[in-house]
Amino acid sequence: MKLISWNVNGLRALHRKGGLGQILQMQPEIVCLQETKATIEDLPDALVAIPGYHAYFCSADRRGYSGVALYARQQPNRIVCGFGIERFDREGRTLIADYGSFLLYNVYFPNGQMSSERLAYKLDFYTCFLEHLVHVIDAGRHVILCGDLNTAHRDIDLARPKENEHRSGFLPEEREWIDALVRAGFVDTFRMFQQEGGHYTWWDLKSRARERNVGWRIDYFFVSASLSGNVQAASIFPTIMGSDHCPIGLEIDIKC
Repeated sequence: MKLISWNVNGLRALHRKGGLGQILQMQPEIVCLQETKATIEDLPDALVAIPGYHAYFCSADRRGYSGVALYARQQPNRIVCGFGIERFDREGRTLIADYGSFLLYNVYFPNGQMSSERLAYKLDFYTCFLEHLVHVIDAGRHVILCGDLNTAHRDIDLARPKENEHRSGFLPEEREWIDALVRAGFVDTFRMFQQEGGHYTWWDLKSRARERNVGWRIDYFFVSASLSGNVQAASIFPTIMGSDHCPIGLEIDIKC
Protein backbone atom coordinates (compact mmCIF):
# COMPACT_ATOMS: atom_id res chain seq x y z
CA MET A 1 0.00 0.00 0.00
CA LYS A 2 1.26 3.45 -0.93
CA LEU A 3 0.53 6.50 1.21
CA ILE A 4 1.37 10.14 0.53
CA SER A 5 1.49 12.97 3.09
CA TRP A 6 1.81 16.66 2.19
CA ASN A 7 1.49 20.00 3.94
CA VAL A 8 -0.12 21.85 1.04
CA ASN A 9 -0.19 25.36 2.59
CA GLY A 10 -3.69 25.94 1.22
CA LEU A 11 -5.61 23.24 -0.66
CA ARG A 12 -7.43 25.65 -2.97
CA ALA A 13 -4.14 27.32 -3.93
CA LEU A 14 -2.57 23.92 -4.59
CA HIS A 15 -5.51 22.96 -6.79
CA ARG A 16 -5.08 26.10 -8.89
CA LYS A 17 -1.42 25.18 -9.39
CA GLY A 18 -2.28 21.60 -10.38
CA GLY A 19 -0.20 20.17 -7.55
CA LEU A 20 -2.64 17.55 -6.36
CA GLY A 21 -2.64 15.90 -9.77
CA GLN A 22 1.08 15.26 -9.46
CA ILE A 23 0.66 13.00 -6.46
CA LEU A 24 -2.50 11.33 -7.73
CA GLN A 25 -0.46 10.20 -10.73
CA MET A 26 1.51 8.03 -8.26
CA GLN A 27 -1.77 6.15 -7.63
CA PRO A 28 -1.54 6.12 -3.84
CA GLU A 29 -4.13 4.26 -1.83
CA ILE A 30 -4.26 7.08 0.73
CA VAL A 31 -3.39 10.78 0.54
CA CYS A 32 -3.05 12.80 3.76
CA LEU A 33 -2.98 16.59 3.52
CA GLN A 34 -2.23 19.19 6.16
CA GLU A 35 -2.78 22.96 6.39
CA THR A 36 -5.68 22.83 3.97
CA LYS A 37 -7.00 26.23 5.16
CA ALA A 38 -10.54 25.40 4.02
CA THR A 39 -13.86 23.93 5.02
CA ILE A 40 -15.63 21.52 2.72
CA GLU A 41 -18.01 24.34 1.77
CA ASP A 42 -15.05 26.37 0.50
CA LEU A 43 -13.84 23.68 -1.90
CA PRO A 44 -14.74 23.12 -5.54
CA ASP A 45 -16.40 19.85 -6.52
CA ALA A 46 -13.14 18.72 -8.11
CA LEU A 47 -11.59 18.51 -4.63
CA VAL A 48 -14.59 17.07 -2.84
CA ALA A 49 -15.31 14.27 -5.32
CA ILE A 50 -12.08 12.90 -6.78
CA PRO A 51 -12.86 9.80 -8.90
CA GLY A 52 -11.81 6.63 -7.13
CA TYR A 53 -11.37 8.26 -3.70
CA HIS A 54 -13.44 8.87 -0.61
CA ALA A 55 -12.77 12.36 0.80
CA TYR A 56 -12.72 13.42 4.46
CA PHE A 57 -12.05 16.85 5.91
CA CYS A 58 -11.42 18.23 9.38
CA SER A 59 -11.43 22.03 9.59
CA ALA A 60 -10.62 24.62 12.23
CA ASP A 61 -13.28 26.75 13.84
CA ARG A 62 -11.38 29.74 12.46
CA ARG A 63 -11.93 30.14 8.71
CA GLY A 64 -8.92 29.81 6.42
CA TYR A 65 -6.71 28.32 9.14
CA SER A 66 -5.07 24.94 9.75
CA GLY A 67 -7.16 21.93 8.66
CA VAL A 68 -6.41 18.40 7.47
CA ALA A 69 -7.87 16.19 4.75
CA LEU A 70 -7.72 12.57 3.69
CA TYR A 71 -8.42 10.92 0.33
CA ALA A 72 -8.69 7.15 0.45
CA ARG A 73 -9.49 4.49 -2.15
CA GLN A 74 -10.76 2.16 0.57
CA GLN A 75 -13.37 3.61 2.89
CA PRO A 76 -12.22 3.39 6.52
CA ASN A 77 -14.36 1.70 9.15
CA ARG A 78 -14.51 4.97 11.04
CA ILE A 79 -13.23 8.56 10.74
CA VAL A 80 -12.65 10.78 13.77
CA CYS A 81 -11.86 14.49 13.69
CA GLY A 82 -9.65 15.31 16.67
CA PHE A 83 -8.25 13.18 19.48
CA GLY A 84 -10.60 14.20 22.26
CA ILE A 85 -9.23 17.45 23.72
CA GLU A 86 -11.40 20.40 22.72
CA ARG A 87 -8.78 23.17 22.85
CA PHE A 88 -6.69 21.23 20.32
CA ASP A 89 -9.52 19.76 18.28
CA ARG A 90 -11.07 23.17 17.57
CA GLU A 91 -8.03 23.94 15.38
CA GLY A 92 -8.75 21.01 13.03
CA ARG A 93 -5.34 19.40 13.31
CA THR A 94 -6.04 15.68 13.62
CA LEU A 95 -7.88 13.21 11.41
CA ILE A 96 -7.94 9.55 12.48
CA ALA A 97 -8.91 6.79 10.06
CA ASP A 98 -9.65 3.40 11.61
CA TYR A 99 -9.02 0.60 9.13
CA GLY A 100 -9.38 -2.21 11.64
CA SER A 101 -5.92 -3.64 10.97
CA PHE A 102 -4.36 -0.25 11.77
CA LEU A 103 -5.12 3.31 12.80
CA LEU A 104 -3.91 6.12 10.53
CA TYR A 105 -3.25 9.50 12.14
CA ASN A 106 -3.01 12.50 9.81
CA VAL A 107 -1.78 15.39 11.96
CA TYR A 108 -0.80 19.01 11.47
CA PHE A 109 1.15 19.81 14.64
CA PRO A 110 1.18 23.41 15.90
CA ASN A 111 3.90 25.90 14.98
CA GLY A 112 5.63 27.45 17.99
CA GLN A 113 7.43 30.34 16.33
CA MET A 114 4.76 33.01 16.61
CA SER A 115 4.88 33.62 20.35
CA SER A 116 5.74 32.10 23.71
CA GLU A 117 2.03 31.30 24.10
CA ARG A 118 1.97 29.34 20.85
CA LEU A 119 5.15 27.49 21.82
CA ALA A 120 3.50 26.49 25.10
CA TYR A 121 0.42 25.40 23.15
CA LYS A 122 2.59 23.30 20.82
CA LEU A 123 4.36 21.59 23.72
CA ASP A 124 1.04 20.90 25.45
CA PHE A 125 -0.30 19.43 22.20
CA TYR A 126 2.80 17.21 21.98
CA THR A 127 2.38 15.97 25.56
CA CYS A 128 -1.33 15.22 25.31
CA PHE A 129 -1.06 13.64 21.87
CA LEU A 130 1.74 11.29 22.95
CA GLU A 131 -0.30 10.25 25.98
CA HIS A 132 -3.13 9.44 23.59
CA LEU A 133 -0.84 7.41 21.31
CA VAL A 134 0.63 5.42 24.20
CA HIS A 135 -2.89 4.52 25.33
CA VAL A 136 -3.71 3.35 21.79
CA ILE A 137 -0.54 1.26 21.54
CA ASP A 138 -1.15 -0.24 24.98
CA ALA A 139 -4.59 -1.29 23.73
CA GLY A 140 -2.84 -3.38 21.06
CA ARG A 141 -3.47 -1.24 17.98
CA HIS A 142 -1.05 -0.84 15.06
CA VAL A 143 -0.49 2.82 14.16
CA ILE A 144 0.71 4.85 11.18
CA LEU A 145 1.35 8.50 12.03
CA CYS A 146 2.03 11.09 9.35
CA GLY A 147 2.07 14.82 8.93
CA ASP A 148 3.91 18.04 9.63
CA LEU A 149 5.48 17.75 13.09
CA ASN A 150 6.91 21.29 12.83
CA THR A 151 10.17 20.06 14.40
CA ALA A 152 13.43 18.79 12.94
CA HIS A 153 14.61 15.87 15.05
CA ARG A 154 18.39 15.73 14.64
CA ASP A 155 21.21 17.88 13.30
CA ILE A 156 21.05 16.09 9.95
CA ASP A 157 17.38 17.06 9.62
CA LEU A 158 18.10 20.69 8.82
CA ALA A 159 20.73 22.47 6.80
CA ARG A 160 21.88 24.90 9.51
CA PRO A 161 21.46 23.35 12.96
CA LYS A 162 23.80 25.69 14.87
CA GLU A 163 22.08 28.82 13.58
CA ASN A 164 18.65 27.46 14.56
CA GLU A 165 19.26 25.82 17.92
CA HIS A 166 17.37 28.60 19.75
CA ARG A 167 14.48 28.74 17.27
CA SER A 168 11.19 26.92 17.69
CA GLY A 169 11.26 23.90 15.44
CA PHE A 170 14.68 22.84 16.72
CA LEU A 171 14.53 23.60 20.44
CA PRO A 172 15.82 20.88 22.80
CA GLU A 173 12.39 20.36 24.36
CA GLU A 174 10.78 19.93 20.93
CA ARG A 175 13.42 17.47 19.79
CA GLU A 176 13.13 15.60 23.09
CA TRP A 177 9.46 15.02 22.33
CA ILE A 178 10.41 13.15 19.15
CA ASP A 179 12.91 11.17 21.25
CA ALA A 180 10.01 10.32 23.58
CA LEU A 181 7.91 9.27 20.59
CA VAL A 182 10.69 6.90 19.56
CA ARG A 183 11.04 5.56 23.10
CA ALA A 184 7.30 4.91 23.09
CA GLY A 185 7.85 2.49 20.21
CA PHE A 186 7.52 4.58 17.05
CA VAL A 187 9.90 4.34 14.11
CA ASP A 188 10.89 7.17 11.76
CA THR A 189 10.42 5.31 8.48
CA PHE A 190 12.61 7.59 6.35
CA ARG A 191 15.60 6.92 8.63
CA MET A 192 15.11 3.19 8.14
CA PHE A 193 16.47 3.70 4.61
CA GLN A 194 18.49 6.92 4.64
CA GLN A 195 21.00 7.93 7.33
CA GLU A 196 22.56 10.91 5.57
CA GLY A 197 21.62 14.58 5.76
CA GLY A 198 20.61 16.89 2.96
CA HIS A 199 17.04 15.54 2.68
CA TYR A 200 14.44 18.14 3.57
CA THR A 201 10.69 18.66 3.31
CA TRP A 202 10.29 22.41 3.99
CA TRP A 203 12.10 25.48 2.68
CA ASP A 204 11.64 29.19 3.34
CA LEU A 205 10.10 30.65 0.20
CA LYS A 206 11.08 34.24 0.97
CA SER A 207 14.81 33.50 0.86
CA ARG A 208 14.51 31.10 -2.14
CA ALA A 209 16.01 28.45 0.13
CA ARG A 210 14.61 25.61 -1.95
CA GLU A 211 16.85 26.49 -4.87
CA ARG A 212 19.85 26.15 -2.54
CA ASN A 213 18.39 23.19 -0.60
CA VAL A 214 18.67 25.06 2.69
CA GLY A 215 15.78 23.30 4.33
CA TRP A 216 14.31 21.39 7.24
CA ARG A 217 12.92 17.84 7.45
CA ILE A 218 9.80 18.42 9.54
CA ASP A 219 7.32 16.10 7.76
CA TYR A 220 7.33 12.44 8.76
CA PHE A 221 5.84 9.00 8.50
CA PHE A 222 6.18 7.13 11.79
CA VAL A 223 4.88 3.62 12.39
CA SER A 224 4.45 1.71 15.61
CA ALA A 225 7.21 -0.85 16.14
CA SER A 226 4.67 -3.60 15.48
CA LEU A 227 4.52 -2.43 11.84
CA SER A 228 8.19 -1.67 11.22
CA GLY A 229 8.77 -5.03 9.58
CA ASN A 230 6.02 -4.26 7.07
CA VAL A 231 7.64 -1.04 5.80
CA GLN A 232 8.95 -1.44 2.25
CA ALA A 233 10.02 2.10 1.33
CA ALA A 234 9.92 5.70 2.56
CA SER A 235 10.48 8.65 0.27
CA ILE A 236 10.72 12.43 -0.01
CA PHE A 237 9.65 14.11 -3.28
CA PRO A 238 11.49 17.47 -3.37
CA THR A 239 10.85 18.09 -7.07
CA ILE A 240 7.06 18.22 -6.64
CA MET A 241 6.11 21.86 -6.31
CA GLY A 242 3.02 23.72 -5.16
CA SER A 243 3.78 24.39 -1.49
CA ASP A 244 6.66 25.45 0.75
CA HIS A 245 6.65 21.77 1.79
CA CYS A 246 7.11 18.79 -0.50
CA PRO A 247 5.21 15.48 -0.30
CA ILE A 248 6.57 12.43 1.44
CA GLY A 249 5.67 8.80 0.83
CA LEU A 250 5.40 5.45 2.59
CA GLU A 251 5.03 2.00 1.08
CA ILE A 252 3.93 -0.62 3.57
CA ASP A 253 2.69 -4.20 3.30
CA ILE A 254 -0.64 -3.98 5.08
CA LYS A 255 -4.26 -4.42 4.07
CA CYS A 256 -7.01 -1.90 4.74
